[in-house]
Amino acid sequence: MNAPPEIGAIFRDYGPFVYTMLRSLGVRSSEVDDAFQEVFVVIHRRLATYEPRGTLRSWVYSICLRVAFRFRRRAGAMREIATEEIPETEDPMTPAEHLRQRQAHGILCEILDELDDDKRAVFVLFELEGLPMQEVAESLQCPLQTAYSRLRAAREAVDAAVHRHRARREFK
Repeated sequence: MNAPPEIGAIFRDYGPFVYTMLRSLGVRSSEVDDAFQEVFVVIHRRLATYEPRGTLRSWVYSICLRVAFRFRRRAGAMREIATEEIPETEDPMTPAEHLRQRQAHGILCEILDELDDDKRAVFVLFELEGLPMQEVAESLQCPLQTAYSRLRAAREAVDAAVHRHRARREFK
């Protein structure tokens, strides 16, 4: 009796075939990698019992068929659950509000880019992340008063940048 083929050789020789077959058999693109892995896990597990009645290719294909079927069935079940259990949420923001929010975020990023690293770190941690100043100082490994000093300087720089931005906008 012949020894079963090695998993590495099967992977090398049939990997592209398996990937193509899974896509052709209807496995969603977001799940192909998982299905691909599952095919080779099954091959590895069943390799010792492989009997070369047909070709190795047909054996690999039959495993692909079963795995693809399970993934399609699971995707259908997930789709049904999703429509039944997850209520549709309404977005309280209008498209115009989303646009304004993205623009404000862009402006904030530009302003923060003008700060040096020390001031930016203190400003972000304290003003945006809401950490207590003691934690900010500990995180940045600086004395508490230094953190307060950097925050004051950062606030002044941010205020000045906001005024410049508003002046440019009004000037246009």
